Amino acid sequence: MSKANLYQQRPADGIQAESPLHHAELDKLANRKVANAGVTLREKKFLGHLTLRGDAHDPAFAGGVHKALGLELPVALGLVAKGDTSLQWLGPDEWLLIVPGGEEFAVEQRLREALGEDLHYSVINVSGGQTLLELEGAKVREVLMKSTGYDVHPSNFPVGKAVGTNFAKSQLVIRHTGEHTWELVVRRSFSDYFWLWLQDACAEYGLQVAA
Repeated sequence: MSKANLYQQRPADGIQAESPLHHAELDKLANRKVANAGVTLREKKFLGHLTLRGDAHDPAFAGGVHKALGLELPVALGLVAKGDTSLQWLGPDEWLLIVPGGEEFAVEQRLREALGEDLHYSVINVSGGQTLLELEGAKVREVLMKSTGYDVHPSNFPVGKAVGTNFAKSQLVIRHTGEHTWELVVRRSFSDYFWLWLQDACAEYGLQVAA
């Protein structure tokens, strides 16, 4: 693979960045305390999102990814994590890598150095095009059952599984990251729609918004 030009996409210090839901009155709602809330929602802002493509059956590619990230390539519908870094299977030759905000440029550099110039692969920074919503609480599964036709029963959707599926009348990625914790990877252009949907879907269970 020919050497690619790398660009630092994160705004420089001193420039105010805005998350996809910066205007959704999250701060106002975050100040409202909800007794016995069944769902707590937070936007995990400004994380680094990278899509990685390559041949999972090529030991050089898999080994290079492990060298750069300390993570093994997950199998189908799988999600692996190390600290605040996660790698999720999207397809037979595609993965979503999420890293702490501000580290995406350095992580991309490490990946390209570890994979070299002879392998066929791609690493693309998509941080500006999507965001991550975290849902936590005893009633999250009920909210998901109202929102998607995908079976979220524990026997079918254990912790560590992630799928792209229909949600409401659109699509997103659902990730099960803890017993009562789920994440939604949403496209920036649909973030308002999903935010309004979740407000309505969570209303009967009590929604607490965390800043």
